[in-house]
Amino acid sequence: MNQSTILEIQQRLQEGKTTSLDLTKYYLERIASYNWNGPKINAVLEVNPDALHIAEALDIERKERGVRGPLHGIPILIKDNIDTRDKMHTSAGSIALAEHFAKKDSVVARKLREAGAIILGKTNMTEWANFMTHNMPNGYSSRGGQVLNPYGPGAFDVGGSSSGSGAAIAADFATASIGTETSGSILGPATHNSIVGIKPTVGLVSRTGIIPIAHSQDTAGPMAKNVTDAAIILGALTGMDQEDPATLTSVGKSQQNYLPHLQKDALKGARIGVAKNYLYELKDEQLRVFNRAKKELEAAGAEVFDISLSAQSPESSVLFHEFKIDINAYLKDVASFLPVHSLVELIAYNEEHSDIALKYGQTVLEESQKKPGTLADPAYIQDRLNDLTFSQKEGLNQAIYSEKLDAILFPNDVGCDIAARAGYPSITVPAGYTEQGVPVSVTFTGLAYSEGRLIELAYAYEQATLHQVPPVL
Repeated sequence: MNQSTILEIQQRLQEGKTTSLDLTKYYLERIASYNWNGPKINAVLEVNPDALHIAEALDIERKERGVRGPLHGIPILIKDNIDTRDKMHTSAGSIALAEHFAKKDSVVARKLREAGAIILGKTNMTEWANFMTHNMPNGYSSRGGQVLNPYGPGAFDVGGSSSGSGAAIAADFATASIGTETSGSILGPATHNSIVGIKPTVGLVSRTGIIPIAHSQDTAGPMAKNVTDAAIILGALTGMDQEDPATLTSVGKSQQNYLPHLQKDALKGARIGVAKNYLYELKDEQLRVFNRAKKELEAAGAEVFDISLSAQSPESSVLFHEFKIDINAYLKDVASFLPVHSLVELIAYNEEHSDIALKYGQTVLEESQKKPGTLADPAYIQDRLNDLTFSQKEGLNQAIYSEKLDAILFPNDVGCDIAARAGYPSITVPAGYTEQGVPVSVTFTGLAYSEGRLIELAYAYEQATLHQVPPVL
């Protein structure tokens, strides 16, 4: 099953060659063998107790009433900061929320269930989505411990904060997963685990029921073994949510079916700009793979050339201001028996349980607590406006419009910050490996609601190269 697309799996399900129950058992066996045993990837935090029952029920529904769509009976893992109304916890990796059961599904979880997906379990993550302390390793949480990269367990960076969502799919613990991103938290682990990740436009996917960092940049998105699966899942997640004002901007711009964008010849005539001043972070081996990727894009018919794109990200306090107000709004509604209902209580709890809660400290939480928590602070307002000017008007908009680009190309996730501040979409695709086996990817970034075009470019590149090689566990 390892490299099969959702469409291929559905074909086998329809032909009676397998069942959703068999598929779920297969993934549970993989989790049992490699998540807690063997290399101990530690990507899955908990398994849905009802997964087998749900799979069996969906098999019966398939026979009696047909399929709901391409996700019918497909096992999906979701990140531990996404609310589910079942017997699984939602903790953002924090020991303080280890006993937190959400009162209802997030919109993301509800849409997955409505599409017929099996929510197989919750994935481990970098605690508080890597907004806890300045030296937190990618993939570590006080509740779940350290996630490992299947391509080099204990040796290669696993990426974060959707670390478990990335590592689990590389290790074939589910067909696909859901991650969340504020700045690089989907693109990073997708890169490091050699899978496909889509960070959507902020507003394309509802944020309701997701433990937040910052409302101006937060979004959920799919992480999968291939562009086809990521496109299918993205279509299932989109849509307006009256509780989330950001989704109101997506009316008339979102799609429920991105499959028509899977076009093998989409690179012919495409104009792709490379921000050369973003390449300084690359090691020689990574740069070699990226330069090869540029030639591969040209061979597929694209025009690839260097562009000017500001890399001078201004210092910004936006996330610290927004985290305080957003996390307080979330925590005030958790069950009364839980030990934390505000950021100040969370910091105090961690201090009181420092032996288990503060392996790496909480400097970021403390810095956020110092902010007013009203968003009326002049420093916040100016920083937010500066972020938009830097990332949109003087950044991505200027580059894309002036050069008439279809997308901007970045290596790995190095362009995640400018796209995150703009609220614009990106998709990352495996581009190969260094001689040491470290995964390298290319990321396509575009303007708001350009997901369809980005999927076209990513799919055409993926199909022209087929670089992804699964890890050996």
